[in-house]
Amino acid sequence: MRHLIDPLDFGMQETEAVLDLADRIAANQDAYIDAAKNRKLATLFYEPSTRTRLSFEAAMLNLGGKTLGFPAADVSSASKGETIADTIRVVGRYVDIVAMRHPKEGAPLRASMFSPVPVINAGDGGHNHPSQTLIDLDTIRQRKGRLHHLTIGFCGDLKFGRPVHSLTKILTRYEGNKYVFISPEELKIPKYLEEDFLAPSHAEWYETQDLEDILPKLDVLYMTRVQKERFFNEEDYIRLKDTYTLTEDKLESAKHDMPVLHPLPRVGEISMDVDDDPRAAYFDQVQNGIFVRMALIMALLGICDPVMGKEVLLHEC
Repeated sequence: MRHLIDPLDFGMQETEAVLDLADRIAANQDAYIDAAKNRKLATLFYEPSTRTRLSFEAAMLNLGGKTLGFPAADVSSASKGETIADTIRVVGRYVDIVAMRHPKEGAPLRASMFSPVPVINAGDGGHNHPSQTLIDLDTIRQRKGRLHHLTIGFCGDLKFGRPVHSLTKILTRYEGNKYVFISPEELKIPKYLEEDFLAPSHAEWYETQDLEDILPKLDVLYMTRVQKERFFNEEDYIRLKDTYTLTEDKLESAKHDMPVLHPLPRVGEISMDVDDDPRAAYFDQVQNGIFVRMALIMALLGICDPVMGKEVLLHEC
């Protein structure tokens, strides 16, 4: 049984297989409408979510399956003190697969140790968000035609931004990528990314606080919001939340084919006048999220691809 807790839980070939399946689903959705018939997904969300929870549920429904779960810790038995281990032991007897979001780093990993069914980490604190990472990879690959030899800029909250951490980790597997981390001093990337991934991969990377200066050099720009829920001090949040705002005027200096990604929600770091720019890719990410999560559910449940006649994780049916 496989889980997806960390973006590196899948090998490169397996990751590409999931992305390829997502693209096949997008091109021929009718072929997959019964792929997960009679299967059930539980969404255990101890932290608020719009896109991630609803897209997991939409993905399972699109595959002909069913969903159940809870949208917040206070409407679950966690409010009574039930442990994650006990919750997953119980829920795992109701369903075939679980997507879990939790504010504490490592909670989905803990759940996977006791789960009788596959667990997908749908975001754990400021740590990882592997299904979002697959969506980001798919969107970059669609826009740029490759995942290697790119200069990627990450801008905003890089300290707590789990999509940034996950995407940086997996992109270090691909040759020739360069990274620019754009943030105020207080929101720099954590040391473990430097020591465990960037340095061992011999990647070229540097940090700056100047977004406008670096824009013309980027192949991809990944914007993030400053996350109020990760701050202990509201004054610090208020001081930092409007550090960067991407506008259409600022984009004039960027490459004509530089996609702008954002995991959403945005709270002011991308002006609405950017939405009509062809480089705006964040709503494409939302659409890709359904297809990628459909592919991920099929992969972890070992469901055969009705188009290709193979299981997604590279085994013959």
